[in-house]
Amino acid sequence: MPVDKKQPIPSVWTRPQRRKREQPALSPEQIVSAAVRLLDEEGIDALSMRNLGTRLNAGAASLYSHVANKDELIEMVVDEIYGEIEVPDAGARADWRSAVGDCAHSLRTAILRHPWMASVLGGVGMSHLGPNMMRISETMLDVLQKAGFPADEADHAVTTLTAYVIGMTTSEAAWLTMLARSGKDEREWMERLWPAAEEAAQDHPQLREQYASLRGKDPREMRDDKFAYGLQRVLDGLAGRIVRISE
Repeated sequence: MPVDKKQPIPSVWTRPQRRKREQPALSPEQIVSAAVRLLDEEGIDALSMRNLGTRLNAGAASLYSHVANKDELIEMVVDEIYGEIEVPDAGARADWRSAVGDCAHSLRTAILRHPWMASVLGGVGMSHLGPNMMRISETMLDVLQKAGFPADEADHAVTTLTAYVIGMTTSEAAWLTMLARSGKDEREWMERLWPAAEEAAQDHPQLREQYASLRGKDPREMRDDKFAYGLQRVLDGLAGRIVRISE
């Protein structure tokens, strides 16, 4: 499907929807669901319109009825994953810190459930215009404005929080992808890595002490703890800003 020359910005979310005389063989929901399954099973390198068409037993025309190209398809599957993120309901929004923190943890969980997300989040086009991302953004802005942020600062706070979660979780997702390719579990890999890490740290006393204190700990729990620590410090910063605004 050629991109409409009248379309101001190339994105599935900015392209006018065409009226169709006949019901297409595939729905957008079917296409996106199959694409997510393909990505979860085979990774980002396996995603192509041809592979997706084969999986759906459909010709290219059926896909191009809904998406112009692979970039638009990725926009749609990313928003589909954003749909898994839990946002606080109206009754839970009074405790802004818990509400925002829970949403951040849910975003991290969604990305780690679909590690291929790590390789596309930096260049996913107009992801903020997707319906699920709009839902999340609206809720977070509502929570933070009711907590005391003016509208412009609430937007900055959401951006800061999202950047922290994506930054931390992208590294985790890349690590988990590497582990999956190796065929080893996380504990096994870390046990094999420790001797080399300790040897490399011999001339660095702070690192040597730190590595010694971590030996034998559950690597998943360590990742969880690091994420939670950083998240709490971001929330501390936001809480301090709310106090200053109210003074």
